[in-house]
Amino acid sequence: MKNVVITGSTRGIGYGLARGFLRTGCRVMINGQSQGSVDTALQSLREMYPDMVEGYAAAVYNRDELEQLWNDAENHFGTVDIWINNAGIDQERKYFWELDGEAYDKVIHTNLKGVMNGCHVAFNHMLKQGFGQIFNMEGFGSNGMMREKMTLYGTSKSAVSYFTRSLSIEAKQTKIKIGTLSPGMVATDFLRKSLDEQNRKIFNILGDKVEPVTKFLAEKVLENQNNDAKIQWLTKPKVMWRFTKSMFSKRDIFN
Repeated sequence: MKNVVITGSTRGIGYGLARGFLRTGCRVMINGQSQGSVDTALQSLREMYPDMVEGYAAAVYNRDELEQLWNDAENHFGTVDIWINNAGIDQERKYFWELDGEAYDKVIHTNLKGVMNGCHVAFNHMLKQGFGQIFNMEGFGSNGMMREKMTLYGTSKSAVSYFTRSLSIEAKQTKIKIGTLSPGMVATDFLRKSLDEQNRKIFNILGDKVEPVTKFLAEKVLENQNNDAKIQWLTKPKVMWRFTKSMFSKRDIFN
C-alpha cells in the first residue's frame, strides 16, 4: 500500500488521479486551496473509499502551508511514498502586455513557485525517511509549443519542465526519484475555458476524458522505478494514429 499526496486534487486531473490511486488500494491525501473545496471532494471520495482518503487545505504558493500538508499526511499515514505537484491555474486569454502585474504574479506563484515549494518540502522530508518519489505535472508549453495569449501559462510550464529535469540530475546522489507527468489534452473545465471553435476540432481529435488518462498515469507512477521518469499519455505514435483515425470517425470528448 502506497501513501500519496496530490496538490490541486479537488477537481479535474488531480481529482481523477486521486481516484486512480484509490482504486489500486493506495491511501491518498487530497489538497485544495479552500476548505470548502476539500470538504466537497472528500465527501464524494469517501462514499467509495471511506477509510482511504484524507484532505488538507493549503495554498501551494505558501511553503509553510505545504509543510503543514506534509505533516498532516504523515500524521494520518505514517509516511509519504509519492508526492505529486499538480496544482496549477490558467491565464486570462490576453496578450502578455495586456495583463496586469497581479495576473502574472498569480500564475507564476502557483504554477512555478508552487511546484518548487512542493518539491522543497517533499524532498527534505523524503531525505529524512530515506525514500520517495516526486512528480510534477506538465502542461501546454512544456515541450516548447507556443500560442498567442498563452505566453504566461506556457512560460510557467516550460520552466517547470526545466526545473524538474535539473532537479532529477541533482537527485541522482539520493534515494529520491523525480519525474514528470504529461496528461496531454484532457476534457476538464480548465480546458473548456481556453477553447475556440478551431481549437475544439483539434482537441476532439487528440483530447481525452479525465478517467482513462488519470488511471494510466496513476498505474505508471506505481510501476516506476526510475529517476528522471517521464510518464506520457499522448505520445507521438498516438497522435499520428488519432489524426489518421479522424479521417474515418469523429469524436466529441466534451459530451
